[in-house]
Amino acid sequence: MRPADERVAETISQALSLDAFLARILAARGVTPETAPTYLAPTLRELLPDPSTMVDMDAAASRLADAIVNEEQVAVFGDYDVDGATSSALLERYLTALGVKPRIYIPDRIKEGYGPNPIAMRLLAEEGAHVCITVDCGTMAHTALEEAKSAGLDVLVIDHHKASPQLPPAWAVVNPNRLDCPSGLGQLAAVGVAFMLAVATNRALRQRGFFADSRPEPKLTQWLDLVALGTVCDVVPLKGVNRAFVTQGLKVMGQRGNAGLMALGAVSKMEGAPSPYHAGFMLGPRVNAGGRIGASGLGAKLLASNDPAEAAQIAERLDILNAERRAIEADVLEHAMGIVERDNLADRPVGIVAGEGWHPGVIGIVAARIKERTNRPAIVIALDENGLGKGSGRSIAGVDLGAAVVRALESDLLVNGGGHAMAAGLTVAANKVPELSAFLEKDLAKSVDQAQASMGLTLDGAISCGGATASLVDMIAQAGPYGSGNPEPRIAISDARVAFADVVGSGHVRVTLKGSSGKNLKAVAFRSADQPLGQALLGASDERIHAAGRLKRDSWRGGNAVELHIEDAAPAT
Repeated sequence: MRPADERVAETISQALSLDAFLARILAARGVTPETAPTYLAPTLRELLPDPSTMVDMDAAASRLADAIVNEEQVAVFGDYDVDGATSSALLERYLTALGVKPRIYIPDRIKEGYGPNPIAMRLLAEEGAHVCITVDCGTMAHTALEEAKSAGLDVLVIDHHKASPQLPPAWAVVNPNRLDCPSGLGQLAAVGVAFMLAVATNRALRQRGFFADSRPEPKLTQWLDLVALGTVCDVVPLKGVNRAFVTQGLKVMGQRGNAGLMALGAVSKMEGAPSPYHAGFMLGPRVNAGGRIGASGLGAKLLASNDPAEAAQIAERLDILNAERRAIEADVLEHAMGIVERDNLADRPVGIVAGEGWHPGVIGIVAARIKERTNRPAIVIALDENGLGKGSGRSIAGVDLGAAVVRALESDLLVNGGGHAMAAGLTVAANKVPELSAFLEKDLAKSVDQAQASMGLTLDGAISCGGATASLVDMIAQAGPYGSGNPEPRIAISDARVAFADVVGSGHVRVTLKGSSGKNLKAVAFRSADQPLGQALLGASDERIHAAGRLKRDSWRGGNAVELHIEDAAPAT
């Protein structure tokens, strides 16, 4: 069971008239009777911090306000993932509303790689930009920002990735994860930092008397749908203001005011009220698809579009690219897992695999799949013909991969690199991959051992098949949104018989569980057919098991149907 102070749970239950089951879920996540009301109904009014608590925020807001007042040309240089696309679209909508339509620049993943580069900085300056805002990148771009400075371009870095002690020569570096920032807002995604920049800039403009009856102050909450999408997809902790961003942003998304999100929802066949699942598994992958294997700027262009016809066209293209991405991903994963098994990397602190000809656009997803199968951090490196490797890594809870990559960069093992605790990117010379592997194995061995020692499935409750009801699912949802930092409750179904099991879709195992009372419960174990869990379920016909996982409403059957998404199972002996 997930640890919880039972006295706190009882107090929450009594004070808020909540079911004891829900109260225990809250207590197990560190919620107190005093914080419970805000936790259950997070609002920006209660949770939005003062942007000025972030170092350099006031300098960035003042310079951007100058650009708006003087109608200077502004460029936004964004990363090609969902966080970068939403940040870019947010700032484009904000600046356009104030009469300054920015130039959006999203680098080509293959040709330019991650983050600002000297050629792009020089190009933006030559095009007439006076201010460049880098979003979801820039903290480690020393060479590129030196070029920007020499070209007369004032750069405002809006980022959240790990920083080294030495910062690049920018007008302002707004990053809650820079070492000297006391804000305590390191959990923000880049789009959250971008939203805070808009808040601070609005305040600066207000103080200058910029807004009048003929020029109203833009309502920033209308763009919270973008903030919610970027926050969920970047897998940052859903704590504090992030909970308000996602909760309120999903409500804005449900109003269908963004033409791009509407078109994306249509091609992904999204139904019902928007949820973190829709954002993370239906909308996000399609926004990412352009940056992974197509045109990098498509995602930002879609999210900034007000033209339904244009949005529909872009969304259709992204949907096709996403299908192509899945096929490429499957091929790379097969080869990468072959290396994992050949070299016994599942027994090493970090699984690092490299291959020639692998598409750099899918290596992050493949790293995530390897991490899931080995329960260890994984880095996948695509080697090119020039002797360079582009790598992407994913980590496990308790292991800060981004910080380790920064240490490798500072040790001259990388050409470039950075990231945050759960994900990182890097560029490495092919002949240094073995040395990099040895460095990271040694650097992370202790934290991986500690994470492994504490690893296990923690449960929030145990019920019978008959207890798996729609009302229970709805009650659990009250403590959402769930995600990183606020794990979705995991429930054990005790002593149920496997009445049916077979393989469906792309390697999923579908199961029917029958309880002692005769009540059936549909269940599925995703991507498990060739894994020990799937094999065990397929071989457990008519046997009794305990199963652990997440309860969901069954959208296929509709109504009050419920299913269990199985994460693990064991014989009921």
